Amino acid sequence: MRKSGGRSGGRGESGDRPAAGGAKKRRRKRGGGGGGGGAKRQPTLTSLPTGRAAYVETRRWLLDQHGPVCAYCDRSVAERSITLDHVTPRKGLTAYDRRDNLVLSCKTCNAQKADKPILVFLLASRARVVAMYKYGQHLSHQLVEMVKDLLPEHERPALPSRAQAGGKRRKSARELFGADDGPSPYLDD
Repeated sequence: MRKSGGRSGGRGESGDRPAAGGAKKRRRKRGGGGGGGGAKRQPTLTSLPTGRAAYVETRRWLLDQHGPVCAYCDRSVAERSITLDHVTPRKGLTAYDRRDNLVLSCKTCNAQKADKPILVFLLASRARVVAMYKYGQHLSHQLVEMVKDLLPEHERPALPSRAQAGGKRRKSARELFGADDGPSPYLDD
């Protein structure tokens, strides 16, 4: 007879349990342990779904924005062979699967970068910094600012227009809402 609710105070050894109970315990252990029964833990560090469909959508969005161009070496490659790369290596954390951490990459650059920190990878080649500046403007603010800091202003290339890649240009806040020349409501008087 199996009791509901997990461990029983009367049984001290797992050898007293039936085989089905032992198998259940092993499954729980593999899933990260920590009680709570059979309910799956939901990821809490990501704001977007990270399943295969989300990757396909992000890949399509990046292809629409830039075409099949590597964000590290600026080479055009066949659309079917371009890959998605995590700029900040994910190392099993789903928070890094977001669109603002993914770029298109040729297979060669993706393999060379592997799990290296992005700064180490970029500093090995000036051309990589220039390419990342051109094709990484959708990345998180911290990554964009880091790349800007690596390129003096006079060396920054013109950003490719989305019309060249077949995408639509997103309107700026100024275009949407007009100029904001009034005093900030957040300043203390």
